[in-house]
Amino acid sequence: MMRVIVFKLLLRLTSLLPLPVTHALGAGLGSLFNRFNNQMRYVARRNIDRCFPQWTPQQRSQLVRESLQETTKAALETGGLWLWPTEHILAKIQKVSGLPLLEEVIAHGKGVILAAPHLGAWEVAGLYCSLCGPMTTLYRPPRIQELDSLIRAARGRAGATLVRTDASGVRALYKALGRGELVAILPDQEPDRASGVFAPFFGVQANTMTLVSRLAAKSGAMVFMVYAERLPKGEGYHLHIQKTDAALAEGDEVQKATRLNQAVEQCVLQQPAQYQWSYKRFKTRPEGEGKFY
Repeated sequence: MMRVIVFKLLLRLTSLLPLPVTHALGAGLGSLFNRFNNQMRYVARRNIDRCFPQWTPQQRSQLVRESLQETTKAALETGGLWLWPTEHILAKIQKVSGLPLLEEVIAHGKGVILAAPHLGAWEVAGLYCSLCGPMTTLYRPPRIQELDSLIRAARGRAGATLVRTDASGVRALYKALGRGELVAILPDQEPDRASGVFAPFFGVQANTMTLVSRLAAKSGAMVFMVYAERLPKGEGYHLHIQKTDAALAEGDEVQKATRLNQAVEQCVLQQPAQYQWSYKRFKTRPEGEGKFY
């Protein structure tokens, strides 16, 4: 209970800070975290070393440092993005790329799958897209149950419907697409073994969800990658909406998962420092392979 109180207090305090101050503070703390051994730095280093073996050690070290800065910015901006009025957050979006095609698809009544990787400010991307039409968002409830209502209120305040990562939640996604609505999914979140296949992600075998391709194949919905890039000096965000290859729903499960990972890779390479490299993307390993972390 005390952890919940402290967390809510920190959210409230950080929400009082202007975005430039929040991002400057995040950059400073991220640089500090990079100077000492800690779990976040270890995981980021491990992931980056394996995903970019062709880079020089200096390039990889720089990406680790910048990644920790961006991850800390993401943590500190959560207070504002959860508690600020919707209009205040939307005013921070300086540019939106790719919106006309998304609007065209929505206008034709076709279902849309929005795949939002752990890249940039995904809370901003989710909020903006929930205003484009009825949207159902798949989410994994937090381990601390008392925080669930806070998350649901923050992510659903613009009209999005949140459903859990279980059978009933998946059924809700199919129904939403059948009505020609939007659904939002984190495509690079590790699924359980029954819901994923191993496919390369930056050359490393990763347990990859099959849900996105199954939804697209069964419903005929178009898949768009979505992320909100943080702009320098806390100036705001640039929302990117990118249509994926239609072949995402073709072939066997491994081929489809590989194409999904390639779509995520293309987004990550546009802003590599803003990817959450401290996420244990490769925790689940193929049978017979040792621990990754």
